[in-house]
Amino acid sequence: MMMAYGMFVFALGTAPYQELQRQTAWRHEGQGRVGKRPARQYLGPGDDTITLTGTLLPHFTGGQQNLNQLRQMAAEGAAWPLIEGNGTFYGLYVIESLNENKSHQMRDGSAQRIGFSLTLQRVDDDRADLLGSLTGALARAATGLLA
Repeated sequence: MMMAYGMFVFALGTAPYQELQRQTAWRHEGQGRVGKRPARQYLGPGDDTITLTGTLLPHFTGGQQNLNQLRQMAAEGAAWPLIEGNGTFYGLYVIESLNENKSHQMRDGSAQRIGFSLTLQRVDDDRADLLGSLTGALARAATGLLA
C-alpha cells in the first residue's frame, strides 16, 4: 500500500501514483502604512494542497473503474483521512479536482494508458461534519466488486 484516502487504497492494483507534490501556505495579512512596507500579521495556516500524479496501464495496474471510484468520493463532498503507507497521517482532505487523459486506444476505444492528476485540499481536523460515511464507502466498494 502506497497511501490510503479513506477506504480507497493507492496501490499497484488500483491507482499507483508516481509523484506526490505538497504545497503548504500560511496567512500573513498586510496592513498598508504610509512611507513604509505593509505591516504583517500572522493569521494562521492557509491552504495545504496535495497533488498525486500517475499513469495507469489497465493491463498491469488499476484502470478507469478506480478513477470512477475517486469521482464518486468527490461527488459526496466528504473529507477523508489521508495516510501514507509508512504511517504518516496528513490530516483530513477533500478531493478538489481529478484530471485524466487517455492515450493508446484499442479498437473498442478503451485506453491502454490513462494519465491522472488528483488534487486534494486539507480541511480542519475538527470538521467532523465533513467526515465521509463508512457505510457509503462500503457500499461503493461492494459495487466495485460486483462490476
